[in-house]
Amino acid sequence: MADFAVIGKRVPMVDSPDKVTGAALYTDDLALPGMLVGKILHSPHPHARIRRTDTRKAEALPGVRAVVTGREFPNKYGILPIGHDETVFAVDKARYIGDNVAGVAAVSEEVARQALELIEVDYELLPACFDPLTAMQAESNWLHDDRPHNIEKEYHHQFGNVEEALARADVVRSESYVCPEVTHAALEPHSTLAHFQPSAPGAADGRLTVWSSTQVPYYLHITLSNVLEMPMSAIRVIKPLVGGGFGGKSEVIPLEVAAAILSYKARLPVKITYSREEVFYAHRGRPFQIVELTLGATRDGKITAVKAKIIQDGGAYCGYGPVTLLYSGQLLGAMYDISNVQFDGYRVLTNKPACGAMRGHGTVNTRFAFESLLDDVAHDLGLDPAEIRLRNQLKPPCLTVNQLRVTSYGYPECIRQVVEKSRWREKKGKLPFGKGIGIAGSHYVSGAANPIIRSRMPHTTVNLKVDRDATVTLFTGASEIGQGSDTVQAQLVAEELGVSLRRVKLVAADTDLTPIDLGSYSSRVTFMAGNACLEAARNLKAQIFAVVAEKWGVSPDQLEARDDRIFARNGAGKTTTFDEAALAAIEKDGGLVATGSYAPPDEARVSVGMNSIIRPARSEVPAGYLFSPWNLSVADSSDPAENRWLVNAVSHRAWDPVSGQADYKKLAARIEKI
Repeated sequence: MADFAVIGKRVPMVDSPDKVTGAALYTDDLALPGMLVGKILHSPHPHARIRRTDTRKAEALPGVRAVVTGREFPNKYGILPIGHDETVFAVDKARYIGDNVAGVAAVSEEVARQALELIEVDYELLPACFDPLTAMQAESNWLHDDRPHNIEKEYHHQFGNVEEALARADVVRSESYVCPEVTHAALEPHSTLAHFQPSAPGAADGRLTVWSSTQVPYYLHITLSNVLEMPMSAIRVIKPLVGGGFGGKSEVIPLEVAAAILSYKARLPVKITYSREEVFYAHRGRPFQIVELTLGATRDGKITAVKAKIIQDGGAYCGYGPVTLLYSGQLLGAMYDISNVQFDGYRVLTNKPACGAMRGHGTVNTRFAFESLLDDVAHDLGLDPAEIRLRNQLKPPCLTVNQLRVTSYGYPECIRQVVEKSRWREKKGKLPFGKGIGIAGSHYVSGAANPIIRSRMPHTTVNLKVDRDATVTLFTGASEIGQGSDTVQAQLVAEELGVSLRRVKLVAADTDLTPIDLGSYSSRVTFMAGNACLEAARNLKAQIFAVVAEKWGVSPDQLEARDDRIFARNGAGKTTTFDEAALAAIEKDGGLVATGSYAPPDEARVSVGMNSIIRPARSEVPAGYLFSPWNLSVADSSDPAENRWLVNAVSHRAWDPVSGQADYKKLAARIEKI
């Protein structure tokens, strides 16, 4: 880090002044003249056919400007092209308690609530399924008619010869794990402000502007266009500051479309902000998951095979479901060198709020189970848990057995550092009663090889523009959600151009002004948008260097930029300020702009237009991976009554070993039937 002037330094986040002074504006802080309050009518039933919806009394209530039901906007949408099964409001039936049935826009929250109470809905109650094992065995009344037995997606993958590898293992262990649902509980609830203008310059049929607390402005842009049947050019999506996402805002949430539809019908701005209860209805959190694992290893600790059966409760709609399930199995082989892997996975629909992406999307529960079982195997073999992990490390660059490309792999060094810093060998097995120390590993992909909207387009693009005062403006579609990605992008540009961070301004996540970025999810922004920033900055620097080199009579490769100056390295002592160099380039060419983009390499991509996320014998290859060890110290009370809850660092949740085991015993017999 010593060679860098900006990267790796302790710098304030670029949005921190507004945040700490209270000047920062989140979606719910925004207001427009004539703005209406939007509210949503939620189903009180988990599964019910909607026979009739009568909105006449609500429409007649003074102060109500619009009432909308599902039949008015029936176009289906979803974050995945293979899972368009949601409508903004239920058209034929409600599928969980809290499902969206109708929406109103009124002059005040009180009037909007009164209007909801006046909407009459005639429901025909249907049988409901609340756990995936029951749902999979249903012979009728499926949540979606085109999903027999409520199975959204299933995968059956085998790489190598698993049974043969287990047969030659010296130790084989099998265990089952039950992991409950978790929701994100971001500090900021979901909020959207929509403004449809019937008459707008350049939009003969009207123009829609939407401000929303989203992680995926581009996908929201597409969804609004499809549901409202408006051209994308007539829609503008702006992401204000976001008060936490963690995956809960990484797909289109119903209120985002509802606010737009209500504004479209009312011809006035409409804002909807969820209550905390409604946030739980929207959910999109980590699914309830049953994990059955079998692991084989030789006497010296080398893993011979792993076999996994995973059942996920996806809730009422598809969402990210097939990807969540895919990641849970396909990444089994990307952490350690395992030549034989079998994965059978089921994503099941139930009458509960839809699950989705949440921190370590798809991998956390499986990783928790695998690392727990690996500890058991180490114990059976008399090996140190840290040592067995080191004995199974990958040897990059390499392809895993399921064709995942790993080019860098810091996991072994991470383990060594954790062992040293935690004084692992001094503590493991030597601490007094009630105290302990453990180790586990985790990893995750950085983005995916293909965009969700299948195409060959770059996954992210940034533009740079230099003004006559030498201010550098970075236009990026990437979504800052509190993780610091705006600051990282500005740092990369400043470092490459050799200028101070304060010289770089940022315009982000505005579909009218910024190029496309696929969103903040899957730990992808620093990797993908960061590479785009580097490319753009290098292209910009090349233009500046060309002008300076011509003026000085030297080669551009003899120049370097640092400390807001341009230097010649040939000993001639030539130097100029960045301001002077930029102005010279602008005067020569009439402007100073550059573009950079990032797309995964061709060998990582699956052919465009395919119907499935994966090939039969090859996985969709992500662009990169993150590897991390976990080291956990636990101090337990000697009183069993006070020792009920243990913290599991890998799964990010409290785990009740008593009730967890009891739950499994009730489910075990039923799992075996599947």
